[in-house]
Amino acid sequence: MAEGYDVIVVGAGSAGCAIAARLTEDPSRKVLLLEAGGSDRTRICRVPGMVSVIHTVPEVKKRFDWGYKTDPQAGIIDRTIPYTRGKVMGGSSSINGMVFIRGHRTNYDGWAADGCPGWSYDDVLPHFKRLEDWEGDAGTLRGKGGPIQVSRPTGISPVSEAFQSAVSGVTGAPILDDYNGAQQEGVGLFQLSARKGVRYSSSEGYLYSQGGAATRPNLTIKTGVMVERIVFEGDRATGVQVLEGGTSKTLSAAEIVVSGGAVGSPHLLMLSGVGPAAELRRHGIEVRADLPVGENLHDHMFFPMTFLAPNAGHRGTPWHFFGGMFKEMITGGTWFGRSVFESVAFIRTAAAGAAPNLQLHSLPWAYPESQDDSSVRPVVDLRPAFTLFATLIYPESRGALTLRSASPTDAPHIDPKFLASAADRKVMTDGAEICREIMKHASIRDQITGELSPGDKSVGDMLNDEVHKRAFTVYHPVGTCRMGSDDRAVVGPDLRVRGIRGLRVADASIMPSITGGNTNAPSLMIGEACAALMR
Repeated sequence: MAEGYDVIVVGAGSAGCAIAARLTEDPSRKVLLLEAGGSDRTRICRVPGMVSVIHTVPEVKKRFDWGYKTDPQAGIIDRTIPYTRGKVMGGSSSINGMVFIRGHRTNYDGWAADGCPGWSYDDVLPHFKRLEDWEGDAGTLRGKGGPIQVSRPTGISPVSEAFQSAVSGVTGAPILDDYNGAQQEGVGLFQLSARKGVRYSSSEGYLYSQGGAATRPNLTIKTGVMVERIVFEGDRATGVQVLEGGTSKTLSAAEIVVSGGAVGSPHLLMLSGVGPAAELRRHGIEVRADLPVGENLHDHMFFPMTFLAPNAGHRGTPWHFFGGMFKEMITGGTWFGRSVFESVAFIRTAAAGAAPNLQLHSLPWAYPESQDDSSVRPVVDLRPAFTLFATLIYPESRGALTLRSASPTDAPHIDPKFLASAADRKVMTDGAEICREIMKHASIRDQITGELSPGDKSVGDMLNDEVHKRAFTVYHPVGTCRMGSDDRAVVGPDLRVRGIRGLRVADASIMPSITGGNTNAPSLMIGEACAALMR
């Protein structure tokens, strides 16, 4: 028996929760929010410091992660990379590092110039302002009173303070108070979607915090529900076929919004007959719309460099971890109540254009030797250390997501083509050399006693080899349901799927090109924008 709604939102991730909450501000609109994962009402998801447990303890990670892996990546010596995606209310915003970065204004102006009118920086700025509650001065560029609490870390390590001076001294980049304000280029403290010991995932902010949408009678939330395919009548989407409690049934709605993320959304569209015709026919799927679904996959990558730093203040030991956890429970205000990341820089290599092309994440801990095998706990050096991540934020390389089979339970092939471009490899190695120069600056060198990895003997070709061995995803896939106005597009600027009525996509998959920085804040903005379009 079919159940009827005005709107069904598939996926309660960053964009999906925002859409459901904003649409149900109209009490006459009946919305169903579907999530394949379970609840995030647990300390593991809500307490910021638990992020390290989610990512390093396989038994915990399995509970909240889809368990995807890439195909072997030729550009990084055929390594297969775990591709963590949140399978839980809040999606990846419930398991990420809580880093809050809007991106550079040229990212959005570039979208608008590339066939996406209505998505320039000036167009999206009101959505960014509406979604946040910024702890600093709002001025004309920041938001107050929104569902996502945004704060700066306090009590950071001395080496993270020194890092900011060193970056400025080496590159000439200014020390910034707010990289999400008038200027991104520079160095400063990370901004975090966390406050007072609570992670502000999209679920926390939009659904469950005080005044959240979860209590509204016109919003129905269902967890543990696998959407198998979209149901059509002719060229109109009319509902979804789901597996709920072991029973398959159809749920109907006037409009369907797919918000499964850059992996989940293209996978569901192709299973439903929306995608490249040859790919669909290869798996015996009826073609509803021949569109380049799954193409244009790209992602940020970083190269971790760890330096021994006695004043970093943190050790990767169980006693240090549990000590932080108990202190946060008793007094609050500790490192365990915020993200482990502290300082960030946006700087340039010689290849940069209008915007800085290199992001430096800093972490006052040692970084694991390898995270390529998600089934085992990574090995971490137990000494105090400082890790610097040279991060490629504008990759040229483009890959694709394709079907493994016509079964919804079979994960798709994920092939981001990491470092396939020689230009990408050059930015990464140049970035590593800049990191070394920064760590030798007078502001910080007295706090560093050695380079732990890759080791200071790794220079020239050896450094290039280390990049291939150690470069890793920042878990920011985008672009697989590209927005635009030409034949490369899956959705138009109104987020409607081309050639299909009653169906939109809204999440990081619609980005024509990736934003300059961590992608969670832009994904939240896309949810806000989608709801505004639908209203």
